[in-house]
Amino acid sequence: MDTSSEIREFLTSRRARITPEQAGLSWYGENRRVPGLRREEVALLAGVSVDYYTRLERGNLAGVSETVLEALSRALQLDEAERVHLSDLARSCQPGTRGRRRSTKPNVRPSVQWLLDSMTGSAAIAENGRLDALATNQLGRAFHAHLFDGSGRPVNFARFVFLDPRAEEFFADWERAAKDVAALLRLQAGRSPFDRAFSDLVGELSTRSEEFRGLWATHNVRLHTKGEKRFNHPVVGELELSYNRIEPAADPGLTIVAYTAEPGSRSEEALRLLASWAATREEEIANADREEHPRHPSRAE
Repeated sequence: MDTSSEIREFLTSRRARITPEQAGLSWYGENRRVPGLRREEVALLAGVSVDYYTRLERGNLAGVSETVLEALSRALQLDEAERVHLSDLARSCQPGTRGRRRSTKPNVRPSVQWLLDSMTGSAAIAENGRLDALATNQLGRAFHAHLFDGSGRPVNFARFVFLDPRAEEFFADWERAAKDVAALLRLQAGRSPFDRAFSDLVGELSTRSEEFRGLWATHNVRLHTKGEKRFNHPVVGELELSYNRIEPAADPGLTIVAYTAEPGSRSEEALRLLASWAATREEEIANADREEHPRHPSRAE
């Protein structure tokens, strides 16, 4: 990823969305050629010189202090996710940063898998910042049946949302899901700008999906830590679930996403039915595998 371009386009897009009135500035009806604030107005609001802000907006955040970043965040009225993204972009400009961040390992620790397996009432999955599905529990595999049907590797939520036509049926609000995924990936662009696999993923999505290109160009970011979503599952029908995203402190870059239903709701009953279906299905697969590859007793037996 081109960090300078990321910074320039992010700051420009945030500046363009704020009117002088929203910023508390008076402009007395003069003819303005820009949709939002001018550079000199952002500089005034942030308490820095116009030349200095121009340097920042051109993509050079090297050496910028936390005080200036906070002033910019206030001037541009950034929300929490946008402030995090700006800090990540600034960090990526510091000397020696290139190559420092490493991608999450393709396999999770055994204890993380044990944790997932213990969450029997939730559809749980572990993913990295690229939204690759790294591990899941039994109910998670059944819930995300489209992802784990063997039709695509690596298993990736962004590819499913933008490139698999079944996603529009699975998500009751596909447009919201698409915006969330694009915003999560844009946030990851600031965290790991030198991740080649991430750049390849964004390139693939940009090439193959017009919807992704449009959302990517907005430079919107979101933390997406909790909320509610509705789904149309091919086995149990409509589901209304709450989700929580948990980041294990011992595994930087790894996130566990758990979907649960309100106790006593129809969705909880449907999740129980899905869990039963998943257990039966996996047992049938295991039996078929044993029949196809019978275990031959050793001579000692």
